[in-house]
Amino acid sequence: MTAPLILQTILPTSHDLGGFKVHRTLPSRPRTMVGPFIFFDQMGPANLAVGAGIDVRPHPHINLATVTYLFAGAIDHRDSVGSFATIEPGAVNLMTAGHGIAHSERSPASERAAGPALSGIQTWLALPEADEEMDPAFEHVAKGDLPIIDGSGARARIIMGSLWGKTAPTTTYAQTIYADILLDAGGSIPIDASADERALYVAIGDARLDGMTLDPMTLYVLKPGTAATLRSAGGGRVMLCGGEAFASPRHVWWNFVSSSRDRINQAKADWTAGRFPKVPGDETDYIPIPAVPNTISHPQ
Repeated sequence: MTAPLILQTILPTSHDLGGFKVHRTLPSRPRTMVGPFIFFDQMGPANLAVGAGIDVRPHPHINLATVTYLFAGAIDHRDSVGSFATIEPGAVNLMTAGHGIAHSERSPASERAAGPALSGIQTWLALPEADEEMDPAFEHVAKGDLPIIDGSGARARIIMGSLWGKTAPTTTYAQTIYADILLDAGGSIPIDASADERALYVAIGDARLDGMTLDPMTLYVLKPGTAATLRSAGGGRVMLCGGEAFASPRHVWWNFVSSSRDRINQAKADWTAGRFPKVPGDETDYIPIPAVPNTISHPQ
């Protein structure tokens, strides 16, 4: 049953970040992108100790947009264009790096006092070549502003793009689809064939696609043009992502994405030399360039 539906199955690489794990399916050796999505991380689920929290120190990005979406917990975002926002479950943070941005992500004090929960998805979107060097920007879209599709035991929130006849207000640079699908026990929802490239990821619980069991924390790239129905026996949470296929490849090294390897080398030199702007409210700390990064595209 795999052949008619699934083009590729991508297993995660897991990293322990101290108190919680991330499970990464993009980029991978088998595949770098699905539509504009070039990085796909599941954070947690985890419950951190009282007084602890996540502390992702200031670090740089170029030529991409980051998309943060939480199932549980909260994160304070600060960046070098002066943005500050606390993201909570159901909302979305979109940070566009363009020609260069630095940001930090930390647990709010109120979360640390209770012992923070952390569960969610962080993705990166490659920018079209014409937009790679745009001015950096930040956008927070509240939970209540994202459209909901509800019926047949399924409730889907559209995070980006147009799905099931509704469109999210979140900015997109390339044609993009992204949704959070909650399935009750016995619930179902159609997955149509409207995008060039699409993938499904079971974050929590169980799901089946036209009778084929989907394993948790695995990215299933769907064959183009195939329509199917997503169901769950016991209840589950599934992310749908994808969009237009990019005509030119993208390179990934650490936090840098670009159509040009030379541009990534320049970003490495700029961060090492302190030429990226500082993050207001978080100016004194930073993550140095790693000797061997966890995130790279293949081949390099």
